[in-house]
Amino acid sequence: MTSFSQPELDYLASQRLGRLATVDQRGAPQNNPVGFSVADDGTAVIGGWNLAQSRKFRNLAGNDRVSLVVDDLASVDPWRVRGVEIRGRAEALTDVEPAQAHMSREQIRIHPERIISWGLDQPEAS
Repeated sequence: MTSFSQPELDYLASQRLGRLATVDQRGAPQNNPVGFSVADDGTAVIGGWNLAQSRKFRNLAGNDRVSLVVDDLASVDPWRVRGVEIRGRAEALTDVEPAQAHMSREQIRIHPERIISWGLDQPEAS
């Protein structure tokens, strides 16, 4: 499993939403906005309300390859985009203690195999 650098961890901790790409049984891609966190073991964790009923959760039964992109526009003048893409294999877990009361007991856990980041080493816009 690939590890996050400290700048990547700091950036991911500052963000709330990412986009999770999965592939269904017919090979069609699907991309959804998701909330996420990074666990102490270096995996990316996605929870949600009624997660087991979602296509993204069901897609993992046929293909566990995923990509999670977290990015933002730090500045428009000058133009500065920053982000992290996490590619790897995901597990669709059930009966997990939810991180927040409104979440269901399902979770998607991504084991990073490749991490690509950009724009994290630039100073904050003033």
